Amino acid sequence: MHISTKGRFAVNALVDLALREAAGPVALVSIGQRQGISLSYLEQLFGRLRRVGVVESTRGPGGGYTLARDAASITVADIVSAVEASVDESAGVAPSQDLARGLWQQLNAVMLTHMAGISLSSLVQEQLDRGVKVEVRPTRRPPAPLRVVQTVRRPVPNSVFAFGRSFAA
Repeated sequence: MHISTKGRFAVNALVDLALREAAGPVALVSIGQRQGISLSYLEQLFGRLRRVGVVESTRGPGGGYTLARDAASITVADIVSAVEASVDESAGVAPSQDLARGLWQQLNAVMLTHMAGISLSSLVQEQLDRGVKVEVRPTRRPPAPLRVVQTVRRPVPNSVFAFGRSFAA
């Protein structure tokens, strides 16, 4: 198995998401800024992650992404297999040239087994143990209390006739 930039970026983005989702849905823009990943690339990755049920999206103001399952039940293998193309490593190689095909298949199986043993929650805990500071996004300010505007009543005439009577008085 070859872990490309897609797999590494997806794992990093999901660790970032898991660290911050307690405050609500996390926007891809903020993940991209922290991780140095373009928004369009993140959209592609999170589209695939959403299709396999790793993340959920929330639309609208204050929207973003959250984990679809508990972080302890999401493994690195789930993340990587969701975003990596499932292309056989030996595709395009003639059988006579692929003398070690069995070796590569065994290594792929060992690597997938190892990644299946690493949960997202363990990666998050590792970051917290390292002292990573998670900034809490500011909560929305409550709306300003409505000011009650009281109209000042002045005894002014409301018609031409009342205006004329005001002079007679």
